[in-house]
Amino acid sequence: MNERIKEFFGRSNMFDEMVTLQLSHIRGNWELTWKDSEKKYEPEENSYAELVNELAIDLANLEPPLKYHDNEDRLAEYCKSSLKWKIQKIGNRWEGSDYVSILEQGGFDDYNQENLCLAACGRVKAALKRGQLNFDDMEESHRKILANVMAIALYHRGINA
Repeated sequence: MNERIKEFFGRSNMFDEMVTLQLSHIRGNWELTWKDSEKKYEPEENSYAELVNELAIDLANLEPPLKYHDNEDRLAEYCKSSLKWKIQKIGNRWEGSDYVSILEQGGFDDYNQENLCLAACGRVKAALKRGQLNFDDMEESHRKILANVMAIALYHRGINA
């Protein structure tokens, strides 16, 4: 399972457009080149490739949580309690603010991106379980949230690098 999680992000036509492009104002070289022989993105100057490779390895080394939404909920609870956002969980959805903004702001209190990484790992595991073996194969709405979770984790890693 671990290698499958790591390789899940490789040979993707959408990953850099959905993940690193949104960070291009920080590191302008957002297009990633997959090196099949090494099963990783080729490191380049002013690129997120090395951080993406490290994040993929970190995700592969995690035990995927049974309920990755719990990790995302912890980020939302931080926004609600510490930042005093007027958000609430209704059923299985957070209402009162944009979900990606909730995850992004909650990520500032997420030590070593623990909850972001567990959420990403859980989302990848769920995709693999459904036979979606690559980021590009994911169902669109799940791919969009995973892309944002990955971008948020990369952003936080990048500012701490």
